[in-house]
Amino acid sequence: MSIITLTNDSFSRHVLTQPGPVFVDFYAGWCGPCQAFAPILEDFAMAHPEVRVCKADVDALPEKAAEYSIQSVPTLLVFRDGAVVNRAAGVLTARQLAALV
Repeated sequence: MSIITLTNDSFSRHVLTQPGPVFVDFYAGWCGPCQAFAPILEDFAMAHPEVRVCKADVDALPEKAAEYSIQSVPTLLVFRDGAVVNRAAGVLTARQLAALV
């Protein structure tokens, strides 16, 4: 499955109303670690079609970043049934991502 780029209008539809696991990567285009994490997350999304993987640009979605207390990027939030069940900051490995499912 491809990664979904979130907007204010699509956040609820793609994240909060989904029954299964949804990973949301809060990132910034200027962030070096975010750029390093991007291919790892893309590979994970392709290998795990059962997980919806989304990206939220903190510069484009500052209200969402504030709502979820994003203090550094990259930060990955794991949602289940619309609720945050886990969070991890920094560049994660494929094994760490799989452990969050």
